[in-house]
Amino acid sequence: MKTILLSGAALAALGASALMAQSTQPEAAKAEASRTMPDNVLLADWPGAYDGLPPFDRVTPELFGPAFEYAIAEQRREIAAIADNRAAPTFANTIEAMERAGRRLGRVGAVFGVMTSNMTNPQYQAVQREWGPRLAAAFDEIVLNPRLFQRIRALYEARERSGLDPLQQRLVTRQYEQFVRRGAQLNPEQKQQLSAYNQQLARLFSQFSEHLLADEQTFITATEAELAGVPEDIRNAAASAARERNLPAGQYAIVNTRSAVDPVLTFGDNRALRERVWRAFVNRGDNGNANDNNATIREIVRVRAQRARLLGYASHAHWRMQDTMAHTPDRAQALMERVWPAAVARVREEVAEQQALARRQGQNITIEPWDYRYYMERIRRDRYNLSQDEIKPYFQLSNLIEGMFHMAGQLYGLRFQENSGQVPVWHRDIRTWRVTNAEGQDVGVFYGDMFARTGKRSGAWATAYRGRSGLLGDRLVLASNNNNFIRPADGQPVLVSLDDASTLFHEFGHAIHSLLSNTRYPTLAGTPRDFVEYPSQVHENWLLTPEILSRYARHYRTNEPMPRALVQRILAAQQFNQGFDTVEYLSSALVDMALHVRPDGEVDPDAFERETLTRLGMPREIVMRHRLPQFGHLFSSDAYSAGYYSYLWSETMDADTWAAFEAAGNVWDPATARRFAEVLLSTGNETDRAEAYRAFRGRDPDVDALLRRRGFPTGAR
Repeated sequence: MKTILLSGAALAALGASALMAQSTQPEAAKAEASRTMPDNVLLADWPGAYDGLPPFDRVTPELFGPAFEYAIAEQRREIAAIADNRAAPTFANTIEAMERAGRRLGRVGAVFGVMTSNMTNPQYQAVQREWGPRLAAAFDEIVLNPRLFQRIRALYEARERSGLDPLQQRLVTRQYEQFVRRGAQLNPEQKQQLSAYNQQLARLFSQFSEHLLADEQTFITATEAELAGVPEDIRNAAASAARERNLPAGQYAIVNTRSAVDPVLTFGDNRALRERVWRAFVNRGDNGNANDNNATIREIVRVRAQRARLLGYASHAHWRMQDTMAHTPDRAQALMERVWPAAVARVREEVAEQQALARRQGQNITIEPWDYRYYMERIRRDRYNLSQDEIKPYFQLSNLIEGMFHMAGQLYGLRFQENSGQVPVWHRDIRTWRVTNAEGQDVGVFYGDMFARTGKRSGAWATAYRGRSGLLGDRLVLASNNNNFIRPADGQPVLVSLDDASTLFHEFGHAIHSLLSNTRYPTLAGTPRDFVEYPSQVHENWLLTPEILSRYARHYRTNEPMPRALVQRILAAQQFNQGFDTVEYLSSALVDMALHVRPDGEVDPDAFERETLTRLGMPREIVMRHRLPQFGHLFSSDAYSAGYYSYLWSETMDADTWAAFEAAGNVWDPATARRFAEVLLSTGNETDRAEAYRAFRGRDPDVDALLRRRGFPTGAR
């Protein structure tokens, strides 16, 4: 059943949270035809080495419709065989059988998610529009099947007296609770309404994503003079973007994505250009044109509230958070409100410093949002004798990749050997590595898709195309990292900022989590939303350790290691600009929660955002990291809705875990790393994650560790 659930949830790229589908197929001939597998590469077992690899290099959009059609029909037959089994329900003939069902659909969905996230075009978008609702319906068909749920409920009610071991009991309990949360106990009319809501949301998710991608493919033009102050590698990338778009000679194109915009806002001396670039970026999806997302968001929020009410929950947030570590909106809100006042106070201090610097420079201006990064970069340079320009020559992407592999080797015994060219990929940019353990045994394959391109969604993310499962016999993990670093001009080195380097290590933390996961049942491999970011955030910490910096932060021209004095200045500045970083993120999380605790779901997105920020006391010099019209975490699927707080929740565990490594006297301490892997990284959700954390740390996470890291006042006396 895990593969079934993943093909709905992990088809977040499809915008499907779930599948009701064509439960009526009247013609016998049609039903029989659905049993004959088409000659379609997507439906075949994955061929080749490493227990089979996805055939990314042979995929085209027109293959997916027939593949989904067949795979859904096959899954329907598999589920019917379980639900209609005349034998009394047992763990083997019901729960384990569900774990094995839907694998082919899961494989098709995994490939489709890659193509729509990394290589989308109008043809893929058309497939997504058609099949998102149909996949949502197909998942609902399973969850809302009364005969299947009757078998699951019987096993759940007898779980403590039927000889099941603790792991089996947990799986039965989680399956039962998930079916209940998703509507298995509704009456037939309510089930029909629920499925209609899910299909409607799938359509809206696809619509939102199309609009956002369209706006992110726009660009701002600039001249060389207007780009004064912008680093050479960024100017070269803008020149390449202009050539790709057939702009006249002398024109530069600043693509409307974060990776292209942030360097201009940080280094560009031309204030008018900064404002133009900033306004285009923060108004993605909010321009009153064909790509405006406000009406789409209004409908998503309304339907989510109706669905939650139908399911018996006070709000969408209460429904989503039932299966999280926080459990309730109030607990997440309490954590955010503990951090928010200190962050806002720090912003006031940062703005005052910026305003003073501008006056000293003879600038008769009031600091605006398009000034914040620019002036804070100058204050960083003045206060710490440190600038991003000084750091960047030492952060060559190829070296940093070797550095993150070194981290995985030292902590967990993982080894990475490049095998690019031997593994099918979806674009020539992708590199691949064979992953082995300390004994030389294969662990899996790691894919790295590092560069921005047209048709690739913005941001950074990690994916696993196949996890490890004892029940299914899946031994080798297929995991990927997807970033949006700017590709430089041909022949130029790929240099990244400190923030980009942190993102690289963050996403690799997700990959480590996938590669180390070792669960028996697929359903118990997935972890709660507010745990997911914890392993990734922990691994950011090793980037700035002396061992990584001395070995892998080497000047791209001289190969000299980063000078010790520069390392010390970087470490001294770690708490710099924490007001901005925290408020930019936390305002987005607070607006997300406020939006999704509304019982009626009736909102005007622009007005709601504006009024909520006013109530929070949002500093006018900062804008949310993700304004609602471009908040893909919330509106391209259900995945992070009422869940953006999870980064802060996870960071609380991350800061406390790093304190454990520091307390060991060596952040590479083998015993601490082994316990971290064995108790938390390898166990999926086989035990309650809060209990697992207590088993690792001996107590609950200390929020003060998070506050100390950010340089904010703690509750300590």
